[in-house]
Amino acid sequence: MMTSTRKVALITGITGQDGSYLTELLLTKGYEVNGLIRRSSNINTQRINHMYIDPHNVHKAPRMKLHYADLTDASSLRRWIDIICPDEIYNLAAQSHVSVSFEIPDYTADVVATGSLRLLEALRSHIVATGRSHVKYYQAGSSEMFGSTPPPQSEDTPFHPRSPYAASKVAAHW
Repeated sequence: MMTSTRKVALITGITGQDGSYLTELLLTKGYEVNGLIRRSSNINTQRINHMYIDPHNVHKAPRMKLHYADLTDASSLRRWIDIICPDEIYNLAAQSHVSVSFEIPDYTADVVATGSLRLLEALRSHIVATGRSHVKYYQAGSSEMFGSTPPPQSEDTPFHPRSPYAASKVAAHW
């Protein structure tokens, strides 16, 4: 009997531009992709609708699944990591509008910086409980982290954030 070696990915921010492209790439590589989406009054899934298969369709097994969770809710993050048991986690979720981050800086920091911390803590707790220490984690950055630093930037370029969004991304990076 052959065992499955399909990798399982968990993507926050799956409905965004980068999340949808990453989903397409991982599906072509044979991954099972799980996305965390926020429950909101206007569900915004148009970027990934073409990849979605209804889980009730008996003729096709879905390789992309969506789950309701939020980076501001630590218990939902831990629950889904425990249920999904991902091999890789891609944190692409953010309140990513720079101008909006000046209007709602606390919320921006809560989602981007503290949300990343919550996700990492949920993963750390999962690893301690299960011993699954092979899980890889990717934290998305932003050019906004460099602020007015002239291009080109490299790994050695110092950060110079100039907005609550950029400062939150730098905090998430560190």
